[in-house]
Amino acid sequence: MLAKRIIPCLDIDKGRVVKGVNFRNLKDAGSALKNALFYDKELADELVFLDITASWQRRKIVINLVKRVSRKLFIPFTVGGGIKNLEEIGDILRSGADKVSINTHAVRKPDFVTQAARRFGNQCIVVAIDAKKTSAHRWGVFIEGGRKKTSLDAVSWAKEVEKRGAGEILLTSMDFDGTKDGYDYGLTRRVSRAVKIPVIASGGAGKPEHFYEVLTYGGAQAALAASVFHYRRYSVKYIKNYLKRKGVEVRL
Repeated sequence: MLAKRIIPCLDIDKGRVVKGVNFRNLKDAGSALKNALFYDKELADELVFLDITASWQRRKIVINLVKRVSRKLFIPFTVGGGIKNLEEIGDILRSGADKVSINTHAVRKPDFVTQAARRFGNQCIVVAIDAKKTSAHRWGVFIEGGRKKTSLDAVSWAKEVEKRGAGEILLTSMDFDGTKDGYDYGLTRRVSRAVKIPVIASGGAGKPEHFYEVLTYGGAQAALAASVFHYRRYSVKYIKNYLKRKGVEVRL
């Protein structure tokens, strides 16, 4: 059985870690480098670094910051935000990232996922899906940091990116993001059952039970969280020990 992963996420704006609710009202949460080093020592399985304003501001990721962070890390490091060509993926991987997360450009040009997977390998390509409930059993896909609605259905889009070579899906519920009320288990379960590649659940973690529920009933392979860790409500180590006691396989 593959161990379930606990992944802190650093949402970056202007080089600083920020956190909001439902993708809005962003508040400063400290230095990117200091937070990264903290989670490296905290037994985090991986770290995700998302430059959340790069897409809608039409700019590249801050490569110098990626380099500074990656030089200090000993855990796998995923970087995303505004990526729109293969050259940028190469630059990010050469700067020390282990994987890249693509979202907006993947939606605009789906063949980009195929090209990226062929060039760099499936294991390097994470497709991020920002989803919001639009009806009883449907979640729409949003791009540009949640600012623009598309006509895509989240479950159908997940199936397509898997066929195109994505190695993982980073699935964020916009409805639950930052609320600390728990993950969107319905969304996570539907996507996890629809694909065979790992699904990283994101949006809504507030207490240990939420991690347990999304990793078991929700079917996610990994649980990503931000504010619950940034504001030291719980530590990664505490969450892992809780999961271990509940019978969930985690790396200690």
